[in-house]
Amino acid sequence: MSRTFSGKAVVKALRRTGYVVDHQRGSHIFLHNLEKNISLVIPLHKELKKGTLHGILKRAGLSLEDLKGLS
Repeated sequence: MSRTFSGKAVVKALRRTGYVVDHQRGSHIFLHNLEKNISLVIPLHKELKKGTLHGILKRAGLSLEDLKGLS
C-alpha cells in the first residue's frame, strides 16, 4: 500500500471514525467530530503532502497505520 493519500481518501477514512462533513469552501472540506469537539480542514488534492497529512492525523489522534487500515 502506498504512503500517499488523496484528500478524498482521507475524508472517506475520517468519516468512518465519526467525523461528519460540516461544509466545503472551494477545494477544502471542513470536518467536525461532535464527540471529541475537533474540527479538521482537508484539502481535496490528488496527493496530500507528507507534512499536511501528518498534521491532519496528529490533530485527529490517528497514526498512519490507522489511516491505512481505514482506507
